[in-house]
Amino acid sequence: MTKPAATVTQNSWSFLRDPMITPTGFREYDARWKYPDEINLPGMTALGLGLGTQMQRRRLKPEIAVGNDYRDYSLAIKNALMLGLMRAGIAVKDIGPALSPMAYFSQFHLDVPAVAMVTASHNPNGWTGVKMGFERPLTHGPDEMAELRDIVLNGDFDEHPGGSYEFVDGVREAYLDDLVGDFRMTRPLKVVCATGNGTASAFAPELFERLGVEVVPSHNELDYTFPNYNPNPEDMHMLHDMSDSVKASGADLALGFDGDGDRCGVVDDEGEEIFADKVGVILARDLARLHPGATFVADVKSTGLFASDPELQKYDIKADYWKTGHSHMKRRVKEIGALAGFEKSGHYFMAEPIGRGYDCGLRVAVEICKLMDRNPDKKMSDLRKALPKTWSTPTMSPYCSDTEKYDVLDRLVAKLVAKADAGEKLAGRAIKEVVTVNGARVILDNGSWGLVRASSNTPNLVVVCESSTSEQEMKDIFAEIDAVIRTEPAVGDYDQKI
Repeated sequence: MTKPAATVTQNSWSFLRDPMITPTGFREYDARWKYPDEINLPGMTALGLGLGTQMQRRRLKPEIAVGNDYRDYSLAIKNALMLGLMRAGIAVKDIGPALSPMAYFSQFHLDVPAVAMVTASHNPNGWTGVKMGFERPLTHGPDEMAELRDIVLNGDFDEHPGGSYEFVDGVREAYLDDLVGDFRMTRPLKVVCATGNGTASAFAPELFERLGVEVVPSHNELDYTFPNYNPNPEDMHMLHDMSDSVKASGADLALGFDGDGDRCGVVDDEGEEIFADKVGVILARDLARLHPGATFVADVKSTGLFASDPELQKYDIKADYWKTGHSHMKRRVKEIGALAGFEKSGHYFMAEPIGRGYDCGLRVAVEICKLMDRNPDKKMSDLRKALPKTWSTPTMSPYCSDTEKYDVLDRLVAKLVAKADAGEKLAGRAIKEVVTVNGARVILDNGSWGLVRASSNTPNLVVVCESSTSEQEMKDIFAEIDAVIRTEPAVGDYDQKI
């Protein structure tokens, strides 16, 4: 196969024959493109051949589990990817339509070293991509993605004989069995199950029923046009819809899942949307009692409560703040032997003995049900109100092109560090430190903070702010962080604002 050509365009002879791949689709920890604007089917075959080449050069057992989400074009994308893998001499185990965590589970269930999941996650229709990994439960990080990008874009392929195809049935059922185990609710629990017509619609309602939970359906019919909203539990459209369903049904809580099922969002019995990092603290408090002395990893977008919460400190819990991104977080949890990792976006990583270390929204849902069962006299709103009060923004994403965002971020980080070095205040308070492990997290002397970083998946920056004092301080922090961001003309409008 020749290397991708820049001259390939849609509706041309070469488009049906030669690979077209936009280089910016190779991101920090997965690959995503608009289809067919930025990648064609021969391009996806080239990606499969590149991934197989990576496996062969690492001398891995040449077997891989491959799945796809529920979008109308995902099967065609997966077939093209599998063709490339087979050309590299890889034995493909096709697990069929799947959630990303079901694909990760299949690595263990089928005892194969590699996984490739065709999904655009929570991105709108028109997007496609692949989440992939070699060392379970890890997925490709920046180094592996850069290596794969160079193999594919340079046409540096190794073709091998011996490639094969096998459709493996029954993985969905084994995945659900693994999630349920021998647990059943001992208290009544009524849950709004929100799936936004996405792939989790084929899993979550059955899971809850098997746990002994009363299910209130919410957009559980599979429909790849996403007629109600894009399944993304970090988006306020989905959270508001979940809240309305709780109030209308009198449910104990709502649990919502994104397009590929690796994230979980929560709305409590009062219809209050709980941001995912606060849900993480609620879970961490419950787990701390069972596993005192444990370490929890939180991403830099998350609340400061993982480090400051007196309840966690009582159980000698250690907090480790790390880079945002499912690949970074999985790797960190494994490296330092953490019990769990929590990401503000709703990716949670439950390690042994709770889970296997990969991000699974349905595993989180099971653990929340167990938490409610262990606290039969508590409502979810009670658990929320028991947390120290903070005021947080949603995750906000001003537009910035993929080709410019990292250069823009470097300049913004330098400006914020210079502001701190000069002794300037932010929102009227002294700047205690600027953490630059992933963008710039500007921490004030009272523990309040504001963050700007680059999105790894989309052409955006990411902005999050939290105050330990007041809603007004949160707004002031955002206003001053945004004022610095506005010095960069390449940054556009926000997808949502406070």
